[in-house]
Amino acid sequence: MGKKDEILAPFPPRKHDHVACVTGALDVAEEKCRREGLRLTPLRRRVLELVWSSHGPVGAYDILGVLSEEDGRRAAPPTVYRALDFLLEHELIHRIESLNAFVGCGDPARRHGGQFLICTDCGSVAELDDPAIARTVSRSAGSLGFTVAHQTIEISGRCGACTGAGAD
Repeated sequence: MGKKDEILAPFPPRKHDHVACVTGALDVAEEKCRREGLRLTPLRRRVLELVWSSHGPVGAYDILGVLSEEDGRRAAPPTVYRALDFLLEHELIHRIESLNAFVGCGDPARRHGGQFLICTDCGSVAELDDPAIARTVSRSAGSLGFTVAHQTIEISGRCGACTGAGAD
């Protein structure tokens, strides 16, 4: 698999060390924040952990529900949205617009656009980072006099597990 076909946040594999994966994502986020002089507050860290915990898209109100259960009192929606905004701004997570949900960024160390493969059967999401696609979109937009500031492409279909391609 070449660099242009690298999948950054793949559909969850059958055998997966979930704890190590989430811990790794949190470690990368903490290092990035330290390096860039940002504050990864306990709430921001917990929200990031909840986004990564499912390996699928998670909504703000799902996060709010978990935080409320943990705290024993109703968490305030603006607090969760501010944490999500921070994580988005610093490219630690991505927003999947069509699902109104969030997924962890598989490579927050470098700025990139993303193409997201969304399974319409199971709801899983994979981040595909293909620079050729990003260049093609930018070049085509430029030919129309449009300057691309950021691009996110969402592609709906069925994952290998749902189509049976992942079966042994």
